[in-house]
Formats: sequence, C-alpha cells, structure tokens
Amino acid sequence: MFKTLGNIIKWIGQHFLGMLFLLIAFVVLMPESAPLNPANLQKIDLFGPIMDADAIVEQIEKAQKDPYIKGVLLNVNSPGGAVPPSVEIAYAVKELKQHKPVIAYASGIMASGSYYSSIYAQKIIANPGAIVGSIGVIMESANVEELMDKIGIKTQIVKQGTYKEAGTPTREWTMQERTELETLTRDIYALFVQDVAAARGLDINDSANYADAHIFSPVRAKAAGLIDEIGTMSTAKTQLALLANVKNPTWKEKDKLEIFMDQLGNKSIFKIQSYFYGLKASL
Repeated sequence: MFKTLGNIIKWIGQHFLGMLFLLIAFVVLMPESAPLNPANLQKIDLFGPIMDADAIVEQIEKAQKDPYIKGVLLNVNSPGGAVPPSVEIAYAVKELKQHKPVIAYASGIMASGSYYSSIYAQKIIANPGAIVGSIGVIMESANVEELMDKIGIKTQIVKQGTYKEAGTPTREWTMQERTELETLTRDIYALFVQDVAAARGLDINDSANYADAHIFSPVRAKAAGLIDEIGTMSTAKTQLALLANVKNPTWKEKDKLEIFMDQLGNKSIFKIQSYFYGLKASL
C-alpha cells in the first residue's frame, strides 16, 4: 500500500508541470458563461498627467462593445497633459456617447487637457471642492545656455529649415522662433475653444469669459457653462443610472491585480500631479 502511494506521489512530482500547464490551458480556453448578475455600469478613472491615451481609450472602447454595460462614469482628477492624447480621449468619449450615456465627474482637478477629455459627456458634474477649467495652451523650455557656458559645454548643430531649432533649451529663442511657436499654440488653442464651444453649446465669440485659461470653482464653472451640476460621486452615479435607465445599478469591479496596480500608480501620480499643476502641462 505504501509502495503504491509512493509511486503515485512520485508520478505526480514528475508530471506536476505538465498537469499545471493543462489546468491553465483548460481555464483559459474554457468558454465563458454569462454571469448571473452582470455589471451594467462602469467607472473609468482618468487620473494624473495625460501623457498617453492608450489605456483609457482601450477601456472606453471595451465599455462601448460590452452589451451588459449601459452607462459609463468618467472619474477625472487630472491637471491635463499633452495635446494629442487629450484629444484622443475626448473623441473616444464622443464616440461612446453615441452608444450609451456618459457622465464626466470632476472628483478633484478637471483642468486643461482633462477638461478637453470630458467635454463630450452628456453631463459634467463637479465635486464642490473641485478645480475646473484652465482652457489654454502652454509651451515651455528651459534656457540652459549660461549653465552650459559655466560647465564648458557647447552644442554643434547641422540643420536644414529655419525653424528646426525652435524650442531648443540650449540658447534663448529668436523672435522669429518665438513667433512660430506662438502661432502653433494659437492654432491649438483655437481648436480647444472651438471644440469646447461646440460640445457645451457656448458662444465661441464669448470665449474670453469661459476660456482664456481661467481657473474656476464649481460654482463659477457652472455659471460659465463648463459644467452642468455640482455634487458628489453619489450624485454622479445616481444621475448615470437614470440616464442609462438602469433600475438595479451594478458597477463593474476591477480585479485584484488592477486594483493593486492602480493603487501603486496613484501614489506616484498624485506626487507628480502636485508639481504639474503649476499650469506647466501642454494642455
């Protein structure tokens, strides 16, 4: 009997990795059955400086394709960031809105690029203590010419094109270069204001009152037409359930790995954000 038991244990030891592989393959390849109580609402977080849109856009697109999800809450606490990813998120939200309701909630900072990302939601609701607005564009670079002189470093450049060095940190910009960069920021600002005016139903000729990089409290942001309502997260969730016509709201939960990675990332993000919100972001 002990010999038989020993042989079984020995066989298991010899074939453990193979059995583990088969078990994993079975779990992965096994067809998924429909959950008994599928989630019908989803919260997507837009936190920290916006430097890349891929992860947020992927979540938005998955929510759009998920037949069980009837509405999406975009939870925003971001000082803004780079122009292209902010635009990508804005237009992903715009597309999502064609299929199911979206509410953007300013849980902290909804400024600059993160406000741009939120403009196409059906409703924008802001926490009473939130910061909203900063519709503007900035482009900046250090001038380290004096430091390089002290250290004894000189640049060697071969270029074609008058403006190829525009924005360089190794010397002071020429007036010609500054004019070129100002033209660029003016074009981006015009796009920003145009999209905000169209999405929020505002008069573009009155943009000095709601744009021009003004930073608003929620009360003033509502008066300017940048948000629809002032409330808490509970308010935003209740409003979304009503828009989605969901009688028994069930929110999609993140798995444990996602929660851990979010917590790990958010600790760094909020430290960076405290520095970034000097209106140093590009948008």
